[in-house]
Amino acid sequence: MSNPRIEQLKVLIDKDPNNPLGRYGLANELFKSELYEDAIVEINEYLKLKDDEGAVYRMLAECYVKTGNIEEAKQTYQKGVEAANRHGHPSMAEEFEEALEFLDE
Repeated sequence: MSNPRIEQLKVLIDKDPNNPLGRYGLANELFKSELYEDAIVEINEYLKLKDDEGAVYRMLAECYVKTGNIEEAKQTYQKGVEAANRHGHPSMAEEFEEALEFLDE
């Protein structure tokens, strides 16, 4: 079954591949549809276009966890800590540090 929102966002990105909001929106829809591998691709494309403040790293790390790539999830949470701190979001950085501790158990 196809998701009309995903299809709309793909059309938007085909018209403007450098649209960070479109990339983020598509990644989010793919994530919600449990299409984690596809979401990983779109999040990484988004990150090439935008210095995210941290939140997208949560989604990316969760994609890696869902696909069984725990080491990539850890690296992603670490990047999220750095981004959150860089943008003045200490509570988000703390959340990611807790997630890292959990993955290390």
